[in-house]
Amino acid sequence: MSGIQRAALVLTIIGAVNWGLIGFFQFDLVAAIFGGQNAALSRIIYGLVGIAGLINLGLLFKPAAELGRTEPKPDMR
Repeated sequence: MSGIQRAALVLTIIGAVNWGLIGFFQFDLVAAIFGGQNAALSRIIYGLVGIAGLINLGLLFKPAAELGRTEPKPDMR
């Protein structure tokens, strides 16, 4: 996994946690930290999370071998 994919994964996780907080507690952590939903910095964070989601979308279509996973080998006894 490249550095960009790792950064995108971290941003996607941040977005998922934020959406969980919004859904369960009606609390927008990004807006609370960065000055409200309409603040420029909050909008930048929201945009970066959205781009990260699109980058991670590509992971759905990569073969398992490219992701570093290997299929279990059958036991040959």
